[in-house]
Amino acid sequence: MRNSMFAAAVIVAMTFVPGPVRLHAQGAPRQDPPRIIATGTGEARVSPDRATIFVGVQSRAATAAAAGADNARRQKAILDTLKALGLTPDQLSTLNYNVSPEMQYNQNGGTPRVTGYVVTNTVRAEVRKIDDVGRLIDAALGKGANEISSLQFYSSKADSARRAAMADAVKNARADAEALAAAAGGSVGPILEISTSSSPVRPFNEMPMAKMAAAQSTPIEPGQQMISASVNVRFTFVPK
Repeated sequence: MRNSMFAAAVIVAMTFVPGPVRLHAQGAPRQDPPRIIATGTGEARVSPDRATIFVGVQSRAATAAAAGADNARRQKAILDTLKALGLTPDQLSTLNYNVSPEMQYNQNGGTPRVTGYVVTNTVRAEVRKIDDVGRLIDAALGKGANEISSLQFYSSKADSARRAAMADAVKNARADAEALAAAAGGSVGPILEISTSSSPVRPFNEMPMAKMAAAQSTPIEPGQQMISASVNVRFTFVPK
């Protein structure tokens, strides 16, 4: 599923922090131990197994009613076809519906006039089998779709890949902390604190319609998704 990679840029620093003074029961002061602070990054790759297609129909006519009727007919045919190909109602949802006039402006000024109306209806189709994407696009275009605004890929295993990247980041932070401690004549002790700043996993590889409509049969190459994570770790420094 994944291929873990280590990002070369790792920020490390060693600090000897005296910290606040505390009193033992006997009254003797004690200082916090010196620390090593390391930041590590990790990466993992995951193959997408899901996709989102944005299927749109744009209709033009002299009246809004005529444009709306044409749009409804074509979008219904598209939805019926997508359902016949295996998509369930919960995988289909209306993203946008818009009616707007087309205006003609006089170069010499004066009041613009309405020349027609444009109706746009966009449906979001959630595809759970990546191999179905191409044929679903072809079927929608064949039933009257004239806008595929974007195609997004994502993985149902993205969270597992993110956690694997976090684990690599911790290992890389420890490796640098150990190297730094050895150079300073000591070793790494227990972890005092650890935090992560991994970014949210988002869909990727958006493909505009121009690229997809160029061939008779729509080819789909989702590639792989890179997921990264970063951690900040505070270790105890143990002098020899």
